[in-house]
Amino acid sequence: MHIKKGDIVIVNSGTSKGQEGRVLEVFPDKERAIVEGVNMVSKHTKPNAQNPQGGIIKKEAPIHISNLNLKDPKTGKATRIGRRVGENGKLVRYSKKSGEEIK
Repeated sequence: MHIKKGDIVIVNSGTSKGQEGRVLEVFPDKERAIVEGVNMVSKHTKPNAQNPQGGIIKKEAPIHISNLNLKDPKTGKATRIGRRVGENGKLVRYSKKSGEEIK
């Protein structure tokens, strides 16, 4: 998977197109990710211990990873990801646009 938890991504299609946010959680088996502030849905909840009032809560829904591109650390635009062997002999991710390594 080209997306990891903590990455800053840009949505490239769908109703949230153009929005960006930090990846909160990734579901590799479903090929989906939850991005902070993107794909918000309204969830109706009953009163409970955490929320004694109940009501409607806005929360992030998972979005398919094919609709996400990583934000280039150099230019700030959406970029594709490549993998290459780094200095220490491990695979590292890099930006296809700028060639810069992604931490």
